[in-house]
Amino acid sequence: MFERYVRAMNVLHRLCMVIAGLCLLIITIIIPWGVYSRYVLGYGSQWPEPIAIILMILFTFSAGAVCYRENLHIAVMMVPDMTSGIARTLIAWFIELCMLGTSLFLLFFGWGLVRTTWNQVMAQMPVIPVGLTYLPIPLGGLIIALFVIERLWSGRFFAPAEGEIPFQSPAGDAN
Repeated sequence: MFERYVRAMNVLHRLCMVIAGLCLLIITIIIPWGVYSRYVLGYGSQWPEPIAIILMILFTFSAGAVCYRENLHIAVMMVPDMTSGIARTLIAWFIELCMLGTSLFLLFFGWGLVRTTWNQVMAQMPVIPVGLTYLPIPLGGLIIALFVIERLWSGRFFAPAEGEIPFQSPAGDAN
């Protein structure tokens, strides 16, 4: 059962990475178009800026979930590094339960925000409900909660990020 859950989280993790990458790619394409249409063609397109904002919100929450799962987020390790055994495990559980609470806060209150603003429209793009802009918040909270459950279930607390250390040569030398 645990292996199936981890496989599902691997797929979700990969999906979040693809979504974050696509968001950055699309933003990189549409923002220059907005500048080009305003300064070269002489008229400003109304759609690039609101679409870029929506994509940036989506990028933030999908990339945030990826960073959490890969332990690439900012973490203060002073207290866990000073402890070992049961004290370290209790600190880990406390931290992960706080993270679960935060992600559930994002899920429930984010969903309330989506419901409240769903019938409002964006001024620049009246076909897009404002609630759609906020939808990444509860989705991000749900995904992070699923990743927290995976970490609690596996017991892999304070695991270093996998892969190579950034800015280090493959041989590990200073040259």
